[in-house]
Amino acid sequence: MPKISVEVPEELLEDLDSHVGEEGKFVNRSEAIRASIRKTLDLLDDIDQREGRLDDER
Repeated sequence: MPKISVEVPEELLEDLDSHVGEEGKFVNRSEAIRASIRKTLDLLDDIDQREGRLDDER
């Protein structure tokens, strides 16, 4: 799996960390970020489909 580096504002990282760990929804930051990316892309696909911008061959 490829690795990427991103710059994240401190307040966003603090919010992310509140959802990670034994008391959180995700086991680590990477899993939380992957889930967020998947959800965002799904939402964008839904919007594109409603607007007729999504190619049906995908």
